[in-house]
Amino acid sequence: MGKLTVRALRAVLVVVLTGTVFVQALMLWALISGNDPEDGSLPLTPLRVITILGIGTAQVAMVCVWRLVTMVRRGTVFSHAAFRYVNAIIGAIVAAALVWFAVTALNAPGQRDDPGVTVIMGGVGLAILGVALIVLVLRMLLAQAVARDVEAAEMQAELDEVI
Repeated sequence: MGKLTVRALRAVLVVVLTGTVFVQALMLWALISGNDPEDGSLPLTPLRVITILGIGTAQVAMVCVWRLVTMVRRGTVFSHAAFRYVNAIIGAIVAAALVWFAVTALNAPGQRDDPGVTVIMGGVGLAILGVALIVLVLRMLLAQAVARDVEAAEMQAELDEVI
C-alpha cells in the first residue's frame, strides 16, 4: 500500500471520525438537555439512542481499519494480531445490523399503510449482515495467508539450517 493511499485513507478516517463524534455529541446534548420536545410523530428518544449506538459501531470499525492500515505499512498485517481487529470489525458490522433492525422495528408501526417500507428496511438489514459475511470470508483468506506465511518461515528456517 503506497504512502499516498495510506495518507488519503487516514485523512478520510479522521474527517469521518471527527464528524461522527460531533454528531454523537449533539445528539447526546439533545437527549440530556431535553431542548427538542417530542411531538409524538416519531419516538425521538429511542431513535437518538439507537443513532448514537449505530454511530459507535461505525467508529469502532474505523479505529480497527486505522490499526490494520498501520499494520500494513509496517508489514505485520499477516500475523495473528490482525485477527483481533478483523473480528472487531465483524462484530461492529453485526451490531450495526442489529441497530438497523431496531430502527426498522421502531419505524414499522408508522408504516401500516405502506408495509413495503418495512420490508425494504429489513432487506437493508440483511444486506448489512451480508457485508459482515464478506468480511468473514476475507478473514478466512487472512487466516490462510498467515498460515502460509508461518509455513514459509519454517521452511526458510529449515533451508537455512541445511545451508
